[in-house]
Amino acid sequence: MSFIGHSVHRIDAHKKVTGEALYPGDINLPNQAMMKILFANRPHAIVRKIDTALAEAVPGVLAVLTARDVPVNEYGLIMPDQPVLCGPGSSKPFADRVRFVGDQVALVIAETEEIAVLARDLIQVEYEDLPIITDMLEAMQPEAMRLHPDRDSNVFCHFRIRKGDVAAAFSEADVIIEGEYRTPAQEHAYLQPEAGVAYIDEEGRVTVQVAGQWTHEDREQIAHALNLPEDQVRVIYPAIGGAFGGREDMSVQVVLALAAWRLSQRGINRPVKIIWSREESIIGHHKRHPYLLRTRWGAKKDGKLLAAEVEVIADGGAYAYTSTKVLGNATLMCTGPYEIPNVAVDSYAVYTNNLPNGAFRGFGGPQGAFEAEMQMNHLAEALGIDPVELRRRNLLTDDSILSVGTKLPKGVSIDKVVEACAERMMKSDCARQPAPERHLRRGTGFACAYKNVGFSFGAPEQCSVKITLHGDVEIERVILYHAGADVGQGAHTVMTQFTAETLGVPMEMVELVASDTATTENSGSASASRMTFMAGNAITGACKLAMEKFQRGERPVEVTYTYRPPRTTPYDPETGKSEPNFAYGYVAEAVTVEVDTETGQIHLLEVICADDVGHAVNPIQVRGQVEGAIVQAGGYTIIENFIQKDGYVQTRHLSTYLIPSVLDVPDSVQTLILEYPDPIGPYGARGMGEMPLLPMAPAIMAAVKNATGVWFHEFPLTPQRVLEGLRKGAST
Repeated sequence: MSFIGHSVHRIDAHKKVTGEALYPGDINLPNQAMMKILFANRPHAIVRKIDTALAEAVPGVLAVLTARDVPVNEYGLIMPDQPVLCGPGSSKPFADRVRFVGDQVALVIAETEEIAVLARDLIQVEYEDLPIITDMLEAMQPEAMRLHPDRDSNVFCHFRIRKGDVAAAFSEADVIIEGEYRTPAQEHAYLQPEAGVAYIDEEGRVTVQVAGQWTHEDREQIAHALNLPEDQVRVIYPAIGGAFGGREDMSVQVVLALAAWRLSQRGINRPVKIIWSREESIIGHHKRHPYLLRTRWGAKKDGKLLAAEVEVIADGGAYAYTSTKVLGNATLMCTGPYEIPNVAVDSYAVYTNNLPNGAFRGFGGPQGAFEAEMQMNHLAEALGIDPVELRRRNLLTDDSILSVGTKLPKGVSIDKVVEACAERMMKSDCARQPAPERHLRRGTGFACAYKNVGFSFGAPEQCSVKITLHGDVEIERVILYHAGADVGQGAHTVMTQFTAETLGVPMEMVELVASDTATTENSGSASASRMTFMAGNAITGACKLAMEKFQRGERPVEVTYTYRPPRTTPYDPETGKSEPNFAYGYVAEAVTVEVDTETGQIHLLEVICADDVGHAVNPIQVRGQVEGAIVQAGGYTIIENFIQKDGYVQTRHLSTYLIPSVLDVPDSVQTLILEYPDPIGPYGARGMGEMPLLPMAPAIMAAVKNATGVWFHEFPLTPQRVLEGLRKGAST
């Protein structure tokens, strides 16, 4: 039986629906202590003094930790620019200051959570408030206060692309479209807030059970902060209640490890547990980057694109997190899946006193795609060309030269997803059906996009796996050791499918040992649409080697295999030339909306989504990924309004930061799964978890324009924003 291409049941389904699966917050160990964190709750200040005496005197308090207790007081996925704990007493320069409201100042470990809360609130902190900068453009000014005084600018990343002669091309253009677009912050809002437990295991290792996206990176950052060898730190992922990029950076990992380690040094060998409230989660972890995109595109009257000029500015917030990687993607995606002979892009990531911003499903793609697709729809309107037809005339092919001066990997299928989506859109009568009331207006919009698989831009990529085969004459037992996280996307099921298919054994024979640094090699992050692609290649490679050994008579068989994809290169500092990515996914969407012109409410009637997934390893999981991305993108575009004012979060609860409910999902989602095999994908599979999110916002904007005659260049499209836009549109 073939397992690739079939909708098999998830291997974790039974445990999750019965409650047997344990998430970090469910784990309780004997004699465990509880921890609470003192957050700064102010956006910018120097911590002059911390007095913990009253807190330490509370009965039941085991320890109060501050910056003085952190051996190497820094962490960060891309650059270690964030203190573990802010305050005096560490060697890290300027670690004595807080830069956003969620900076962590002190830890309280106590017998119960109630005692920890009581003691935390007794800690006395003397702050010297500093000026607050929350506007990206203000932060970029040469005279602006340095939020990190050891850096010479608040701009901590700048990419540039130069292709062709932009000025000359604009002089030849028949139509030039200028635009300014803003995209908002977005809260990940995963179901399981941050939680975890840390302890010293039987081998003396500092062990942390926590939800994350990259066990070995978590281990590396913990070991660095504690100044321990990596083999003295162990990270285990239990069941994970969602991530969407929000668990790629640290939240409670380092402080949990610090607490258990420091207690053990004081002769107190007890596990330490923490569970964040939703409010703590909202202020404590990063968000999707808000972007400002200013742009100008030129085309001939036949629709052929000549030039694109784009300025991209990303609000990085208080610390870098993954801003550089997110910006790298946006820098490439801001010219869309189109062949444009002349391009000039300047992109910037900027420190502010807002919450840090980092990885979020799409990883810079939604922001870049929004600007590119809005420009294409504006051009189509100005030229009087059908929006789909305009795209057909400019889509990338295998022979196209990207803005960075190189070709895409073979297997470009953007034309095929556009055609499939457009054909289905033409057959749909959703938009043509009359609205039930005069104040309801219907319209359809179209957009497309492409997105890299993997980290790319020169980042070292690999995925390692270990497989053991047991049995005398035939294989009787298979153990797959893999660190890759399953954050709800079904990755562990897919890993088992790859193993069973390649070895020719039943899935039930495959035992998966996952997400434990003590037993698995580094598999990289469960992000950037990479896990199916990378894990699949690693597993199939390991299985083939293992079968060769088994057939030669080796018993038992043990194979460790590391897959490395084709090398990528970073942007050239002057021209931007690079080999940016080794694989891509392609997507097109048509969205039909109904706009209530009296209330400003927007209802999603129908979404048609065409995705080239290369080979659908598990079709039902693919459909789930598409539908989930569409709902998340719809929330991003219409409902979710994350508000910060002067560095303070105004939407600190899910009652004020609204996420889509059952009433907000589209009435109909048509998922078109296209399968054009990726030349280097495992069984032809491409990554696809992020792709359906990218074109939704511009497609919705085009649909609203089609319905009302009014363009919106900023979202979310809250009722207030829609009504204001309609009033302004009616007056022009």
